[in-house]
Amino acid sequence: MSVTKNVAILGASGYTGAELVRLIVTHPGMRIAALSGDRKAGMAMAEVFPHLRHIDLPPLVTIDEIDFAGIDLVFCALPHGLSQAIVRELPKSVKVVDLGADFRLRDPKDYEKWYGRAHDAPEIQPEAVYGLTEFYRDDIRTARLVAGTGCNAATVQFALRPLISAGVIDLDEIICDLKNGVSGAGRSLKENMLYAERAQDVAAYSFGGTHRHLGEFDQEFSLLAGRDVRIVFTPHLVPANRGILATCYLRGDAGAIHDAMVSAYADEPFVVVLPKGKMPGMSDVQGSNFVHIGVAGDRVSGRAMVVATLDNLCKGSSGQALQNANLMLGFDETAGLMLAPVFP
Repeated sequence: MSVTKNVAILGASGYTGAELVRLIVTHPGMRIAALSGDRKAGMAMAEVFPHLRHIDLPPLVTIDEIDFAGIDLVFCALPHGLSQAIVRELPKSVKVVDLGADFRLRDPKDYEKWYGRAHDAPEIQPEAVYGLTEFYRDDIRTARLVAGTGCNAATVQFALRPLISAGVIDLDEIICDLKNGVSGAGRSLKENMLYAERAQDVAAYSFGGTHRHLGEFDQEFSLLAGRDVRIVFTPHLVPANRGILATCYLRGDAGAIHDAMVSAYADEPFVVVLPKGKMPGMSDVQGSNFVHIGVAGDRVSGRAMVVATLDNLCKGSSGQALQNANLMLGFDETAGLMLAPVFP
């Protein structure tokens, strides 16, 4: 790639910011020109993340200190609620990939419902393209603003979107049980994330229809089906650093479900559909931009299960963001992303 594009990462002192750095330094056409981390401003990335010591990186600064002239694309890896006002003030020439929740929901009223606050930039919300690359890539190529999905939301959508499109499942009988590693909760200190509280525990959270990613499911599945679709969804926190595994219980023929998966993902570089009856595990995709999907029938005819797994920090967030940025900047979609999973 003969053209180098300059990128900035806002919120580089968090997990997804560090993951973006890890991926972009292998990219043949991107240069990290600026890094922000307001609470860590003035520090070197090597001080904040010792695993990045070998990389020559700009120091962390506040967002106000960044000169966006010459920046081609900004990654916003900021806490929910902060990107809206910042994106509003960026030069229109700068492309944006937001990793947070600020632009995922097309209707600002839905954002207020699920996130408990008014949208700060409703006038630019219509610009945002939903960032599930495999299903929105044509829109993403020409977008100025792309809204990354929630990591849980991405996992379940990889399991269900082809089946809704193919009409091979009962839309009123969808139950999704999801396991999530603790890095999905971010890097800020939280008492319930202490090692002693999580190391030997599995617990449901945001259950009973309260999880914010349900807003994305309602939006995307209903749009796809042309009618309201309301799934049952319960996430669980498990004692793992990385990874998401979603098990979806469905009414439909397992053979038809597997065929629909194979057809939908035949040309996708990052989605692997396993042979029927084989199931993936979280460690199969750790540290990578891959999704693995398995399909199996139940002992009762007409019931089936689909299991999808991805790395929440990579394919569920930073890897997805880089995949989208590649399309927006005219690079090969897989650039910087063909790293093999880490095992064991």
